[in-house]
Amino acid sequence: MNSRWGAAALVAVSLIGGALLPAAPAAAVHGAVPGDFNGDGYRDAVLPAPGANVSGKEAAGAVVVLYGASSGLSAARRKTITQNTAGVPGAAEAYDRFGAATATADLNRDGYADLVVSSPYEDTTQGKDAGTVTVLWGGKSGLTQGTGLPAPVEPNMPALYYGLDLAAVSAGPGARTEVLVGGWHGASRFSGPFSRTGTYGASAVPASDSWGESVTLGDFDGDGSQEHVNVTYRQSGDSGGWIFVNPEDYASSEYLPPHLEKGNGLIAASGDVNGDGYSDLVVGDPDEPEVAGADGASGGRVLVWYGSASGIASDAKPVQITQNTSGVPGASEKEDAFGGSLAVADLNRDGLADIVIGSPYEDLAKPRAGQVTVVPGRRTGALGTGAYSFSQDTAGVPGASETDDFFGTTVSAGDINKDGRPELFVGAASENNSTGAVWVFPGGSSRPTATGSRMFTASSVGLTQDNGTLLGGNGLLWVI
Repeated sequence: MNSRWGAAALVAVSLIGGALLPAAPAAAVHGAVPGDFNGDGYRDAVLPAPGANVSGKEAAGAVVVLYGASSGLSAARRKTITQNTAGVPGAAEAYDRFGAATATADLNRDGYADLVVSSPYEDTTQGKDAGTVTVLWGGKSGLTQGTGLPAPVEPNMPALYYGLDLAAVSAGPGARTEVLVGGWHGASRFSGPFSRTGTYGASAVPASDSWGESVTLGDFDGDGSQEHVNVTYRQSGDSGGWIFVNPEDYASSEYLPPHLEKGNGLIAASGDVNGDGYSDLVVGDPDEPEVAGADGASGGRVLVWYGSASGIASDAKPVQITQNTSGVPGASEKEDAFGGSLAVADLNRDGLADIVIGSPYEDLAKPRAGQVTVVPGRRTGALGTGAYSFSQDTAGVPGASETDDFFGTTVSAGDINKDGRPELFVGAASENNSTGAVWVFPGGSSRPTATGSRMFTASSVGLTQDNGTLLGGNGLLWVI
Protein backbone atom coordinates (compact mmCIF):
# COMPACT_ATOMS: atom_id res chain seq x y z
CA MET A 1 0.00 0.00 0.00
CA ASN A 2 1.36 3.45 -0.83
CA SER A 3 3.19 5.07 2.04
CA ARG A 4 1.58 8.48 1.49
CA TRP A 5 -1.92 7.63 2.66
CA GLY A 6 -1.95 10.35 5.30
CA ALA A 7 -4.32 11.99 7.71
CA ALA A 8 -6.85 12.54 4.94
CA ALA A 9 -7.06 8.84 4.16
CA LEU A 10 -5.86 6.52 6.91
CA VAL A 11 -4.62 3.13 5.81
CA ALA A 12 -7.22 0.51 6.58
CA VAL A 13 -8.69 -2.26 4.50
CA SER A 14 -11.49 -4.75 4.62
CA LEU A 15 -12.00 -7.81 2.48
CA ILE A 16 -14.93 -7.49 0.08
CA GLY A 17 -15.43 -10.00 -2.73
CA GLY A 18 -11.81 -11.11 -2.50
CA ALA A 19 -10.43 -7.60 -3.08
CA LEU A 20 -8.80 -5.19 -0.69
CA LEU A 21 -11.01 -2.17 -0.18
CA PRO A 22 -9.31 1.00 1.11
CA ALA A 23 -10.73 3.18 3.84
CA ALA A 24 -12.75 6.31 3.16
CA PRO A 25 -12.38 8.94 1.91
CA ALA A 26 -11.84 7.66 -1.60
CA ALA A 27 -10.58 9.51 -4.67
CA ALA A 28 -12.17 11.91 -7.10
CA VAL A 29 -10.31 12.01 -10.33
CA HIS A 30 -11.04 13.89 -13.56
CA GLY A 31 -12.09 17.46 -14.26
CA ALA A 32 -14.15 18.55 -17.24
CA VAL A 33 -12.61 19.98 -20.38
CA PRO A 34 -13.98 23.36 -21.48
CA GLY A 35 -17.31 23.28 -23.33
CA ASP A 36 -19.54 25.87 -25.00
CA PHE A 37 -22.43 25.78 -22.55
CA ASN A 38 -24.19 28.92 -23.82
CA GLY A 39 -23.67 28.50 -27.57
CA ASP A 40 -21.82 31.78 -28.16
CA GLY A 41 -19.02 30.03 -30.05
CA TYR A 42 -16.52 30.14 -27.19
CA ARG A 43 -15.81 27.25 -24.86
CA ASP A 44 -16.27 27.89 -21.17
CA ALA A 45 -13.88 26.71 -18.45
CA VAL A 46 -14.98 24.53 -15.54
CA LEU A 47 -13.35 25.11 -12.15
CA PRO A 48 -14.70 22.61 -9.59
CA ALA A 49 -14.50 23.49 -5.91
CA PRO A 50 -15.66 20.35 -4.06
CA GLY A 51 -14.61 21.78 -0.68
CA ALA A 52 -16.63 24.99 -1.00
CA ASN A 53 -18.96 25.85 1.86
CA VAL A 54 -22.51 26.65 0.76
CA SER A 55 -25.02 28.46 2.99
CA GLY A 56 -23.13 27.36 6.07
CA LYS A 57 -22.85 23.74 4.92
CA GLU A 58 -19.19 22.75 5.06
CA ALA A 59 -17.74 21.19 1.89
CA ALA A 60 -21.14 21.00 0.21
CA GLY A 61 -19.30 21.80 -3.01
CA ALA A 62 -19.59 24.12 -5.98
CA VAL A 63 -18.62 24.45 -9.63
CA VAL A 64 -17.46 27.77 -11.07
CA VAL A 65 -17.92 28.29 -14.81
CA LEU A 66 -15.76 30.97 -16.44
CA TYR A 67 -17.22 32.01 -19.78
CA GLY A 68 -14.86 32.03 -22.76
CA ALA A 69 -14.34 35.02 -25.04
CA SER A 70 -11.93 36.28 -27.69
CA SER A 71 -10.02 38.00 -24.89
CA GLY A 72 -9.77 34.79 -22.87
CA LEU A 73 -11.14 34.17 -19.39
CA SER A 74 -12.19 36.71 -16.80
CA ALA A 75 -13.28 36.14 -13.22
CA ALA A 76 -15.93 38.78 -13.86
CA ARG A 77 -17.65 36.52 -16.42
CA ARG A 78 -18.56 33.61 -14.21
CA LYS A 79 -21.38 31.57 -12.78
CA THR A 80 -21.17 29.60 -9.55
CA ILE A 81 -23.40 26.52 -9.42
CA THR A 82 -24.26 24.53 -6.28
CA GLN A 83 -27.03 22.17 -5.30
CA ASN A 84 -28.86 25.22 -3.95
CA THR A 85 -28.89 26.82 -7.43
CA ALA A 86 -32.35 27.02 -8.98
CA GLY A 87 -32.95 24.13 -11.38
CA VAL A 88 -30.27 21.87 -9.84
CA PRO A 89 -31.60 18.70 -8.17
CA GLY A 90 -31.08 18.14 -4.46
CA ALA A 91 -29.85 20.58 -1.83
CA ALA A 92 -26.46 21.61 -0.54
CA GLU A 93 -25.52 19.47 2.45
CA ALA A 94 -22.32 19.21 4.45
CA TYR A 95 -19.62 17.05 2.84
CA ASP A 96 -21.57 16.17 -0.31
CA ARG A 97 -18.60 17.56 -2.29
CA PHE A 98 -20.60 18.55 -5.35
CA GLY A 99 -18.04 18.95 -8.15
CA ALA A 100 -15.74 16.16 -7.00
CA ALA A 101 -15.63 14.92 -10.60
CA THR A 102 -16.89 16.62 -13.76
CA ALA A 103 -17.16 15.79 -17.47
CA THR A 104 -18.28 17.65 -20.61
CA ALA A 105 -20.19 16.48 -23.69
CA ASP A 106 -23.22 17.50 -25.75
CA LEU A 107 -25.35 14.66 -24.45
CA ASN A 108 -28.65 15.59 -26.08
CA ARG A 109 -26.87 16.76 -29.26
CA ASP A 110 -28.62 20.13 -29.40
CA GLY A 111 -25.44 22.10 -30.13
CA TYR A 112 -24.85 23.13 -26.52
CA ALA A 113 -22.29 21.39 -24.32
CA ASP A 114 -23.64 19.81 -21.13
CA LEU A 115 -21.81 19.37 -17.83
CA VAL A 116 -21.92 16.18 -15.76
CA VAL A 117 -21.18 16.74 -12.05
CA SER A 118 -20.82 14.22 -9.26
CA SER A 119 -21.37 14.35 -5.49
CA PRO A 120 -19.84 11.00 -4.48
CA TYR A 121 -20.24 11.59 -0.74
CA GLU A 122 -23.92 12.49 -0.79
CA ASP A 123 -26.19 10.46 1.49
CA THR A 124 -29.26 9.05 -0.29
CA THR A 125 -31.96 6.49 0.35
CA GLN A 126 -29.38 3.91 -0.74
CA GLY A 127 -27.19 4.77 2.23
CA LYS A 128 -24.42 6.96 3.59
CA ASP A 129 -21.96 8.21 0.97
CA ALA A 130 -24.03 6.53 -1.74
CA GLY A 131 -23.36 9.42 -4.13
CA THR A 132 -25.28 11.19 -6.87
CA VAL A 133 -24.57 12.38 -10.43
CA THR A 134 -26.23 15.40 -12.03
CA VAL A 135 -26.37 16.51 -15.67
CA LEU A 136 -26.47 20.29 -16.06
CA TRP A 137 -27.97 21.01 -19.46
CA GLY A 138 -26.48 23.70 -21.69
CA GLY A 139 -28.63 26.24 -23.49
CA LYS A 140 -28.78 29.84 -24.71
CA SER A 141 -28.61 31.05 -21.12
CA GLY A 142 -25.91 28.60 -20.11
CA LEU A 143 -26.32 25.89 -17.48
CA THR A 144 -29.74 26.54 -15.96
CA GLN A 145 -31.40 23.13 -15.54
CA GLY A 146 -30.30 19.79 -14.16
CA THR A 147 -31.46 16.19 -13.95
CA GLY A 148 -30.00 13.13 -12.26
CA LEU A 149 -28.38 9.96 -13.56
CA PRO A 150 -29.57 7.35 -11.04
CA ALA A 151 -27.22 5.02 -9.21
CA PRO A 152 -27.85 1.34 -9.99
CA VAL A 153 -30.03 -0.58 -7.59
CA GLU A 154 -28.64 -4.05 -6.94
CA PRO A 155 -29.82 -6.58 -4.35
CA ASN A 156 -27.56 -6.65 -1.27
CA MET A 157 -25.21 -4.19 -2.95
CA PRO A 158 -25.95 -0.57 -1.94
CA ALA A 159 -24.38 2.25 -3.91
CA LEU A 160 -21.09 3.54 -2.50
CA TYR A 161 -19.17 6.59 -3.72
CA TYR A 162 -21.18 6.66 -6.94
CA GLY A 163 -19.54 9.37 -9.02
CA LEU A 164 -15.91 9.04 -7.92
CA ASP A 165 -15.01 9.68 -11.55
CA LEU A 166 -16.84 10.56 -14.75
CA ALA A 167 -16.28 10.21 -18.48
CA ALA A 168 -18.58 11.43 -21.24
CA VAL A 169 -18.47 11.49 -25.03
CA SER A 170 -20.82 12.56 -27.80
CA ALA A 171 -19.52 10.52 -30.73
CA GLY A 172 -22.78 10.17 -32.63
CA PRO A 173 -26.53 9.67 -32.25
CA GLY A 174 -28.14 7.17 -29.91
CA ALA A 175 -25.83 4.75 -28.14
CA ARG A 176 -22.70 6.46 -29.46
CA THR A 177 -23.23 9.19 -26.90
CA GLU A 178 -22.32 7.84 -23.47
CA VAL A 179 -21.60 8.64 -19.84
CA LEU A 180 -19.51 6.35 -17.65
CA VAL A 181 -19.78 6.78 -13.87
CA GLY A 182 -17.19 5.30 -11.52
CA GLY A 183 -17.99 3.96 -8.07
CA TRP A 184 -16.85 1.30 -5.64
CA HIS A 185 -19.53 -1.16 -6.73
CA GLY A 186 -18.87 -0.93 -10.44
CA ALA A 187 -18.86 1.67 -13.18
CA SER A 188 -22.35 2.45 -14.48
CA ARG A 189 -22.73 3.09 -18.21
CA PHE A 190 -25.48 5.31 -19.65
CA SER A 191 -26.05 5.57 -23.39
CA GLY A 192 -28.19 7.88 -25.50
CA PRO A 193 -30.39 9.25 -26.71
CA PHE A 194 -30.40 11.67 -23.75
CA SER A 195 -32.97 14.39 -23.14
CA ARG A 196 -33.22 17.49 -20.95
CA THR A 197 -36.02 15.81 -19.04
CA GLY A 198 -33.57 13.20 -17.74
CA THR A 199 -34.34 10.26 -20.00
CA TYR A 200 -31.63 8.17 -21.63
CA GLY A 201 -31.51 5.20 -23.96
CA ALA A 202 -30.11 2.46 -21.74
CA SER A 203 -27.91 1.78 -18.73
CA ALA A 204 -25.75 -1.14 -17.67
CA VAL A 205 -23.52 -2.20 -14.80
CA PRO A 206 -20.45 -4.34 -15.58
CA ALA A 207 -19.84 -7.83 -14.33
CA SER A 208 -18.83 -8.81 -10.83
CA ASP A 209 -16.89 -6.25 -8.80
CA SER A 210 -14.85 -4.64 -11.56
CA TRP A 211 -15.19 -1.36 -9.63
CA GLY A 212 -14.43 2.01 -11.13
CA GLU A 213 -12.40 4.50 -9.11
CA SER A 214 -11.19 6.03 -12.39
CA VAL A 215 -12.97 5.65 -15.72
CA THR A 216 -12.44 6.63 -19.33
CA LEU A 217 -13.96 6.04 -22.76
CA GLY A 218 -12.01 5.40 -25.96
CA ASP A 219 -12.48 3.76 -29.36
CA PHE A 220 -9.49 1.42 -29.20
CA ASP A 221 -10.52 -0.76 -32.17
CA GLY A 222 -11.79 1.95 -34.52
CA ASP A 223 -15.32 0.57 -34.89
CA GLY A 224 -16.98 3.87 -33.97
CA SER A 225 -18.12 2.71 -30.54
CA GLN A 226 -16.44 3.47 -27.24
CA GLU A 227 -14.67 0.92 -25.11
CA HIS A 228 -15.24 1.38 -21.37
CA VAL A 229 -12.28 1.40 -19.01
CA ASN A 230 -12.52 0.93 -15.26
CA VAL A 231 -9.48 1.37 -13.02
CA THR A 232 -9.92 -0.02 -9.54
CA TYR A 233 -8.67 1.16 -6.18
CA ARG A 234 -5.31 -0.30 -5.15
CA GLN A 235 -4.85 -4.04 -5.13
CA SER A 236 -2.60 -5.73 -2.61
CA GLY A 237 0.80 -6.57 -4.09
CA ASP A 238 0.48 -4.14 -7.00
CA SER A 239 1.60 -0.53 -7.35
CA GLY A 240 -1.95 0.56 -8.23
CA GLY A 241 -5.35 -0.75 -9.25
CA TRP A 242 -6.35 -3.24 -11.92
CA ILE A 243 -7.44 -2.01 -15.35
CA PHE A 244 -10.52 -3.50 -16.99
CA VAL A 245 -11.52 -2.89 -20.62
CA ASN A 246 -15.19 -3.55 -21.42
CA PRO A 247 -15.90 -5.63 -18.30
CA GLU A 248 -19.60 -5.68 -19.22
CA ASP A 249 -18.70 -8.15 -21.99
CA TYR A 250 -18.38 -10.70 -19.19
CA ALA A 251 -21.70 -10.02 -17.51
CA SER A 252 -22.66 -13.70 -17.51
CA SER A 253 -19.40 -14.80 -15.92
CA GLU A 254 -19.29 -15.97 -12.32
CA TYR A 255 -15.69 -14.82 -12.12
CA LEU A 256 -13.93 -11.51 -12.23
CA PRO A 257 -13.52 -10.24 -15.82
CA PRO A 258 -9.93 -10.32 -17.12
CA HIS A 259 -7.88 -7.20 -16.52
CA LEU A 260 -4.80 -5.96 -18.34
CA GLU A 261 -2.02 -8.21 -17.14
CA LYS A 262 1.06 -6.08 -17.71
CA GLY A 263 0.43 -2.89 -15.82
CA ASN A 264 -1.80 -1.11 -13.36
CA GLY A 265 -2.44 2.38 -12.05
CA LEU A 266 -4.90 4.82 -10.52
CA ILE A 267 -6.08 7.12 -13.32
CA ALA A 268 -6.88 6.59 -17.01
CA ALA A 269 -7.35 8.74 -20.12
CA SER A 270 -7.49 8.07 -23.86
CA GLY A 271 -6.57 9.64 -27.19
CA ASP A 272 -4.76 8.87 -30.44
CA VAL A 273 -1.14 9.34 -29.37
CA ASN A 274 0.47 7.87 -32.52
CA GLY A 275 -2.02 9.11 -35.14
CA ASP A 276 -3.00 5.71 -36.53
CA GLY A 277 -6.75 6.33 -36.19
CA TYR A 278 -7.18 4.23 -33.06
CA SER A 279 -7.53 5.67 -29.58
CA ASP A 280 -4.80 4.63 -27.17
CA LEU A 281 -5.18 3.95 -23.47
CA VAL A 282 -2.99 6.01 -21.13
CA VAL A 283 -2.79 5.17 -17.41
CA GLY A 284 -1.04 7.00 -14.59
CA ASP A 285 0.65 4.79 -11.99
CA PRO A 286 2.03 7.27 -9.42
CA ASP A 287 2.64 4.79 -6.59
CA GLU A 288 5.98 3.52 -5.45
CA PRO A 289 6.48 -0.18 -6.30
CA GLU A 290 5.80 -2.57 -3.46
CA VAL A 291 8.67 -4.74 -4.69
CA ALA A 292 11.40 -2.83 -6.55
CA GLY A 293 11.84 -4.09 -10.11
CA ALA A 294 8.76 -6.29 -9.98
CA ASP A 295 6.07 -3.68 -10.56
CA GLY A 296 5.69 0.05 -10.88
CA ALA A 297 8.56 2.54 -11.04
CA SER A 298 10.14 4.64 -8.33
CA GLY A 299 8.84 8.18 -8.66
CA GLY A 300 5.82 7.01 -10.65
CA ARG A 301 5.17 6.14 -14.28
CA VAL A 302 2.70 6.47 -17.13
CA LEU A 303 1.73 3.47 -19.28
CA VAL A 304 0.47 3.62 -22.88
CA TRP A 305 -1.37 0.74 -24.57
CA TYR A 306 -1.74 1.38 -28.30
CA GLY A 307 -5.08 0.67 -29.93
CA SER A 308 -5.41 -1.47 -33.07
CA ALA A 309 -8.00 -3.08 -35.34
CA SER A 310 -8.36 -5.78 -32.68
CA GLY A 311 -8.39 -3.35 -29.77
CA ILE A 312 -6.16 -3.91 -26.74
CA ALA A 313 -5.43 -7.49 -25.76
CA SER A 314 -5.43 -8.35 -22.06
CA ASP A 315 -1.81 -9.52 -22.30
CA ALA A 316 -0.58 -6.53 -24.36
CA LYS A 317 2.61 -4.91 -23.09
CA PRO A 318 2.41 -1.14 -22.61
CA VAL A 319 5.02 1.50 -23.30
CA GLN A 320 6.36 2.96 -20.06
CA ILE A 321 7.21 6.63 -19.52
CA THR A 322 9.04 7.91 -16.43
CA GLN A 323 11.09 10.98 -15.65
CA ASN A 324 14.12 8.85 -16.51
CA THR A 325 12.81 8.32 -20.05
CA SER A 326 15.03 9.96 -22.66
CA GLY A 327 13.78 13.46 -23.47
CA VAL A 328 11.58 13.83 -20.38
CA PRO A 329 12.66 16.71 -18.10
CA GLY A 330 13.88 15.99 -14.59
CA ALA A 331 14.66 12.63 -13.06
CA SER A 332 12.67 9.93 -11.32
CA GLU A 333 12.86 10.52 -7.59
CA LYS A 334 11.09 8.57 -4.90
CA GLU A 335 7.54 9.78 -4.23
CA ASP A 336 7.34 12.35 -7.04
CA ALA A 337 3.93 10.85 -7.93
CA PHE A 338 4.61 11.20 -11.67
CA GLY A 339 1.28 10.13 -13.18
CA GLY A 340 -0.75 11.51 -10.26
CA SER A 341 -2.93 13.42 -12.72
CA LEU A 342 -3.46 12.86 -16.42
CA ALA A 343 -5.00 14.34 -19.56
CA VAL A 344 -4.64 13.53 -23.26
CA ALA A 345 -5.11 16.33 -25.82
CA ASP A 346 -3.52 17.67 -29.00
CA LEU A 347 -1.75 20.74 -27.64
CA ASN A 348 0.58 21.41 -30.59
CA ARG A 349 -2.07 20.86 -33.28
CA ASP A 350 -0.12 18.22 -35.20
CA GLY A 351 -3.00 15.73 -35.26
CA LEU A 352 -1.47 13.62 -32.49
CA ALA A 353 -2.70 13.56 -28.90
CA ASP A 354 -0.15 14.71 -26.32
CA ILE A 355 0.06 13.32 -22.78
CA VAL A 356 -0.19 15.82 -19.90
CA ILE A 357 1.20 14.37 -16.67
CA GLY A 358 1.02 15.80 -13.19
CA SER A 359 3.69 15.13 -10.54
CA PRO A 360 2.03 16.86 -7.58
CA TYR A 361 4.64 15.63 -5.08
CA GLU A 362 7.62 16.81 -7.12
CA ASP A 363 10.27 18.56 -4.99
CA LEU A 364 11.45 21.83 -6.54
CA ALA A 365 12.54 24.94 -4.63
CA LYS A 366 10.22 23.64 -1.92
CA PRO A 367 9.17 20.08 -1.03
CA ARG A 368 6.10 18.74 -2.83
CA ALA A 369 5.63 21.95 -4.79
CA GLY A 370 4.54 20.00 -7.87
CA GLN A 371 5.17 20.01 -11.61
CA VAL A 372 3.39 19.21 -14.89
CA THR A 373 5.08 17.50 -17.85
CA VAL A 374 3.79 17.33 -21.43
CA VAL A 375 4.93 14.39 -23.59
CA PRO A 376 4.11 15.06 -27.26
CA GLY A 377 2.50 12.31 -29.32
CA ARG A 378 4.67 10.67 -31.99
CA ARG A 379 3.91 8.69 -35.15
CA THR A 380 7.26 6.94 -34.94
CA GLY A 381 10.05 6.74 -32.43
CA ALA A 382 10.01 6.63 -28.67
CA LEU A 383 7.70 8.79 -26.59
CA GLY A 384 9.59 11.39 -24.59
CA THR A 385 11.30 13.38 -27.34
CA GLY A 386 10.33 17.04 -27.15
CA ALA A 387 8.79 16.77 -23.68
CA TYR A 388 8.60 19.95 -21.58
CA SER A 389 7.39 20.96 -18.14
CA PHE A 390 5.76 23.78 -16.17
CA SER A 391 5.88 24.67 -12.50
CA GLN A 392 5.43 27.79 -10.40
CA ASP A 393 9.21 28.25 -10.80
CA THR A 394 8.86 28.56 -14.60
CA ALA A 395 9.50 32.12 -15.77
CA GLY A 396 6.22 33.92 -16.42
CA VAL A 397 4.07 31.68 -14.23
CA PRO A 398 2.24 33.58 -11.46
CA GLY A 399 2.95 32.60 -7.88
CA ALA A 400 5.92 30.73 -6.47
CA SER A 401 6.60 27.15 -5.46
CA GLU A 402 5.72 26.56 -1.83
CA THR A 403 5.80 23.46 0.33
CA ASP A 404 2.79 21.24 -0.30
CA ASP A 405 1.22 23.33 -3.07
CA PHE A 406 0.76 20.12 -5.13
CA PHE A 407 0.84 21.99 -8.46
CA GLY A 408 -0.44 19.42 -10.97
CA THR A 409 -3.16 17.99 -8.73
CA THR A 410 -5.42 18.17 -11.80
CA VAL A 411 -4.81 18.88 -15.50
CA SER A 412 -7.04 19.48 -18.52
CA ALA A 413 -6.95 21.34 -21.84
CA GLY A 414 -9.21 23.12 -24.30
CA ASP A 415 -9.43 26.19 -26.56
CA ILE A 416 -11.41 28.94 -24.79
CA ASN A 417 -10.71 31.96 -27.06
CA LYS A 418 -11.35 30.24 -30.42
CA ASP A 419 -7.87 30.90 -31.80
CA GLY A 420 -7.30 27.22 -32.55
CA ARG A 421 -4.61 26.97 -29.87
CA PRO A 422 -5.68 24.90 -26.86
CA GLU A 423 -5.08 26.32 -23.40
CA LEU A 424 -3.59 24.13 -20.66
CA PHE A 425 -5.28 24.14 -17.24
CA VAL A 426 -3.38 23.11 -14.11
CA GLY A 427 -4.82 22.87 -10.61
CA ALA A 428 -3.04 22.97 -7.24
CA ALA A 429 -5.49 21.88 -4.57
CA SER A 430 -3.35 22.89 -1.58
CA GLU A 431 -2.36 26.35 -2.80
CA ASN A 432 -3.24 29.12 -0.33
CA ASN A 433 -4.20 27.01 2.68
CA SER A 434 -5.96 24.42 0.51
CA THR A 435 -8.34 26.95 -0.96
CA GLY A 436 -6.74 25.93 -4.26
CA ALA A 437 -5.88 27.64 -7.51
CA VAL A 438 -6.04 27.02 -11.27
CA TRP A 439 -3.47 28.26 -13.79
CA VAL A 440 -4.35 28.84 -17.44
CA PHE A 441 -1.45 28.58 -19.92
CA PRO A 442 -2.31 30.22 -23.26
CA GLY A 443 -1.98 28.20 -26.42
CA GLY A 444 1.15 29.27 -28.30
CA SER A 445 2.38 28.87 -31.86
CA SER A 446 3.61 25.33 -31.20
CA ARG A 447 2.51 24.55 -27.62
CA PRO A 448 1.05 26.21 -24.50
CA THR A 449 3.28 28.94 -23.11
CA ALA A 450 3.98 30.41 -19.69
CA THR A 451 3.98 33.89 -21.23
CA GLY A 452 0.65 35.47 -20.37
CA SER A 453 -0.36 32.61 -18.08
CA ARG A 454 -2.95 33.46 -15.44
CA MET A 455 -3.76 32.22 -11.96
CA PHE A 456 -7.31 32.02 -10.64
CA THR A 457 -7.54 31.69 -6.87
CA ALA A 458 -10.64 30.74 -4.92
CA SER A 459 -11.07 34.29 -3.65
CA SER A 460 -10.72 35.73 -7.17
CA VAL A 461 -13.81 33.76 -8.27
CA GLY A 462 -15.86 34.70 -5.21
CA LEU A 463 -15.16 31.72 -2.92
CA THR A 464 -13.98 33.42 0.25
CA GLN A 465 -13.62 30.73 2.93
CA ASP A 466 -10.25 30.54 4.68
CA ASN A 467 -9.32 26.94 3.88
CA GLY A 468 -10.33 23.70 2.21
CA THR A 469 -12.10 25.07 -0.89
CA LEU A 470 -10.00 22.86 -3.22
CA LEU A 471 -10.50 25.04 -6.30
CA GLY A 472 -9.58 22.98 -9.36
CA GLY A 473 -10.52 19.72 -7.65
CA ASN A 474 -8.58 17.36 -5.42
CA GLY A 475 -7.89 14.74 -8.12
CA LEU A 476 -6.11 11.78 -6.54
CA LEU A 477 -4.62 13.90 -3.79
CA TRP A 478 -6.39 12.04 -1.00
CA VAL A 479 -4.96 8.68 -1.97
CA ILE A 480 -1.44 9.33 -3.32
